[in-house]
Amino acid sequence: MRKGVQPSMNIYRLIGDMCKLISTLILICRLHTARNAQGISVRTREIYLLVALSRYTDLLTVFYSLYNSIMKVVYIALHALVILLIRCNHQISSTYDQQQDNFNHWKFIVLPCAVLGSITFYFRGWEIRHFYDIQGLLWTFSILLASVAILPQLRLLRRYRVVENLTGNYVFFMGLHRIFYIGNWIYRAHHEEQYRHNLLLYSCAALQSLLYVDFIYCWVTSKIRGHELSYGGEGDVEYYDCDVSELRNYENSTSLIDNSDIRVRGKTESSGDKDTKASLSDIMPVV
Repeated sequence: MRKGVQPSMNIYRLIGDMCKLISTLILICRLHTARNAQGISVRTREIYLLVALSRYTDLLTVFYSLYNSIMKVVYIALHALVILLIRCNHQISSTYDQQQDNFNHWKFIVLPCAVLGSITFYFRGWEIRHFYDIQGLLWTFSILLASVAILPQLRLLRRYRVVENLTGNYVFFMGLHRIFYIGNWIYRAHHEEQYRHNLLLYSCAALQSLLYVDFIYCWVTSKIRGHELSYGGEGDVEYYDCDVSELRNYENSTSLIDNSDIRVRGKTESSGDKDTKASLSDIMPVV
C-alpha cells in the first residue's frame, strides 16, 4: 500500500463530513427508536452504498491519513447498516412500503450512470493505461451516481402531505453536506497551488445541490414558521394516520388501503362511509 497525498483539511470539509455522518446517524436513530421505515427510501440508501463501494476502492491500495481511512470505513458500514435494518429486521421491514418507494433505480439511475461514466472516462484520452485504470472508472461512475442518488428519496417524500421530523432532518443534513463540500473545493482552489480542477465533479455537485435546494427551502421555512414540513404540496399519503401495527401485520403494507390508513387529500374520513376510502388508483401516481 503506497502513501498518498492527503488533501488539506479545512473547516468546510470538516463540517461537510460531519453533516454526512450526522445525517446517517439521524436515520439510524429514527429506525431504532420508531421501529418504522415509513417515508424512508431504501433505494436511495442502496445507491449511496454503491457510491461508497465504488469511490473508496483506494482503501486497499493507498493510505492518505488515519482520518480519511476511518471515515471511509464508517460511511460504508453505516450505509450497509441502514439497508440491513430496513431489509432484514422484521419489525422495521414490515413497515417499509414498497408500493410508495417504487422508483426503478437500477434501470433509471445506476445503468445510465454506468454507461455515461464509461463514456466520460474513456473520452478523456485513448492511452492504453486508461483501459486498465479500473479505480479511475469506478470513481467517475461514483461521482455521476452520487449526483442523483437522492432522487428516489425526494420522490417518495413528495407523496406525503407531511414529512416526519427526523426524516426531514436526515435529508436536510445530506443537502448541507454537499453545499459545504462545494465550499471546500472553492477554498482549496484558492489556497492550494497544486489543486486540480475537475469539471465533471463541479457539474455533478451543482446538479446535486439543485436537487436539494427546494427541500432545504421547505425545511427552513417550516422551522421559521413553526409548521410541519410539507415538501412539494403534492402528496396524498397522510403519514401520521398510518397505523404501524397494521403495517406489521401484513406483508409489505398492502392492506393499508383496505383499512383506510392512507387517505386522499381533500376527502374526510368517517366510520362506515365507504366513499372516504382511498382506492389504489387514487393513491398511486401516474408514472
